Amino acid sequence: MGRILAIDYGRKRTGLAVTDVLRITANPLLTIETSELPGWLQSYFSKEQVDEVVIGHPTQMNGEESESMKYIRPFMGQFKKLFPDKPITMYDERFTSVLAHQAMLAGGMKKKDRQNKAVVDKIAACIILEGYLESLR
Repeated sequence: MGRILAIDYGRKRTGLAVTDVLRITANPLLTIETSELPGWLQSYFSKEQVDEVVIGHPTQMNGEESESMKYIRPFMGQFKKLFPDKPITMYDERFTSVLAHQAMLAGGMKKKDRQNKAVVDKIAACIILEGYLESLR
């Protein structure tokens, strides 16, 4: 059984999280520049068995897609061309940034560290992945 990788896609930075090989826990992985994402994915997939990718689906409170989808759709098209054997699933990412900040507060993270958007992005990816895993159970 392979891992599940989660992507919190952003215009500048992208947060990544991954499950353990048994798909029990979700763990923040890293945040990278979005422009480097396709190359990073190629490298990661060559080293790790990833069976599925989950990408955050940004929606507004009324259920409509947010403006961010105009950046995510082209990435998903590129992903499907580069990795036709990897299923990619969209999962609602509403409130993940808020939940990431709450998790950092609860964990006692210093204010300076909480302001680091790269940390927020990878924790948000982890929250997306945790939600997705929970939906499978």
